[in-house]
Order: sequence, then C-alpha cells, then structure tokens
Amino acid sequence: MPRATEPTSVHDSLVLEPRDVRFDWSRLPLHWIPDEPMATHTINVLHLLLPEGERWFVRLFKEALPMITDEQLREEVLGFIGQEAIHAEAHQEVLEHLLAQGLDPRPYVRQTSWLFQRVLGDKPNLTPAQRREHIIERVASVAAVEHFTAFLGDWALNSPGLDRAKADPTMLDLLRWHGAEEVEHRSVAYDLMVHLDPGYLRRVRGMAVAGPLLVHLWVRGVRFLLAADPTLEGRVKPTWREAQLIGRRGLLPQPGRMARSAARYFRPGYHPTQEGSSSQALSYLATSPAARAATTTSH
Repeated sequence: MPRATEPTSVHDSLVLEPRDVRFDWSRLPLHWIPDEPMATHTINVLHLLLPEGERWFVRLFKEALPMITDEQLREEVLGFIGQEAIHAEAHQEVLEHLLAQGLDPRPYVRQTSWLFQRVLGDKPNLTPAQRREHIIERVASVAAVEHFTAFLGDWALNSPGLDRAKADPTMLDLLRWHGAEEVEHRSVAYDLMVHLDPGYLRRVRGMAVAGPLLVHLWVRGVRFLLAADPTLEGRVKPTWREAQLIGRRGLLPQPGRMARSAARYFRPGYHPTQEGSSSQALSYLATSPAARAATTTSH
C-alpha cells in the first residue's frame, strides 16, 4: 500500500549533514542473513559498487558546484557530497572484512573502479561547452541512480523480513542508516539536474543509460560473490526466480516493485519527494546506534 504523501515542509526544512558513523565488523559472519547466501550476497553487491560509485558522485558534484546559481541548492549539494563521502568509507570497511574472511572482492572492484574513473570520469581536452554538457549528462545519470538508491533505502527501512530472519544487527544498522540518508537526500541529484537542464529528454536519457547499467552490474556482482564465496564452492547459482522467491519472504526487494518504481521516474510530474518518507528517515536516524554514537562523539 503506498504511503500518504507527507507534508513537503518536512522535506523542505531538512539540513543535510554528514554523520561520521563507525561500525564494528569484527563479529560479522560471512552470511550475515543466516542460511541465506544468495540474499546476503545480493545485498553485499552494495559494498562492491558503492565505494567507487559514491566517490565518483563526489568528484562529479564538486565539478558541478561552479555551475550552480541557486544558493539553497548549492548548500544541499554540499551536504550531499559530505554524506556520500562517508557512505563510501563505511562500505569500504565491509570489503576489507570480506577479504579477511577469505572472499576476495578485488577483481570485481578493479573493474568498477575502471568504469567510474576511466569511462564515466572527466575527459581531458574538452571545450568549456563540451565539458559543461559532459557534466550535466553524468548528473542526469546520477539522478537516475539516486532514484534507485532511494527506493532501496525506503525498502531497507521497511523490511521486517530481515529482522525475522535474524540478520546481523550491525549490518542492518548500516543498511538502514545509509538507506535513511538516501531517502533524506533523495531529491538533491534530481534538483541539480533540473537546475542545469530542465528538459524532459535529459531525464529520460539519464535513466535509459543508468538503469540497465545498474542492473547489469548488480547481476554480475551477485554471480561474482556467489562464485568467490569459499564456503559455497560454486554450489549456489543465482536465478531471477530465486530472487523473486526471496523477495516474497521480505529478504530482498521484489524485482517487479523495482521495475514499477523505475517506470514512475518517467512520469512528467515526477519528483523524488513522491518516493519514501523524510519523516521516517529522520525517525530512524534518531534511533540508529551508529548515528546516535556519531552525534555523541561530535558533541
């Protein structure tokens, strides 16, 4: 059942601040959803993609800063940059923990690093007009990706199936803290895209590029992790049918729901505030063990 639209004043009054969280991974089991290796590793793809992906977001949005003429949007972009930088480091720590447990993520991470740095990075020898266009086109792709991360964040905040399955509480806090911040800042990339180019075609092109690429990278990541898991010895093979069955048990987002969410992005009147709840995100951030500890430390 879709939620009632919350008052825009809740979202409009947000001030995006980085929360310098810390997590202790020393007791994290390899399959942190007990007896659910495919569900565990499907979510673990976040740790493969996000460190390099969010560092790319940070570099790109820093490039876009001089192009922003709205002071409030500029402050929101700076808050977004700060939050994404911390997200990258939090997921990087999980990668190091996987390596210590005998699952080497580095071959996949090297490929994603190449993609974000060489293929999607800044290009030398562009004219000023070409460079501006290249920045806006990539911002449009980030806006599309941020639609998916907000969808995933909203799912994480509303996923009692993970609690029923006795998923590791530290990993749950990471997912829900990160998910809450994705919901909190879900409109920043979209608003920046519209500020730089309000045209509908730009939005469509961003999703047409980013959506299929994200699905491709995720599927490859699941296959990689299941094959690299030293405890499975290649016995578990991912399938869409299995993902659907796991989704029905509440351990993963259901593929159909994600596809319908992507379709909403193409509606002419779409805005990210129509997805998820800022109030719910702030409520979780007020109770998150890691976020509370960060607040205590900062004071």
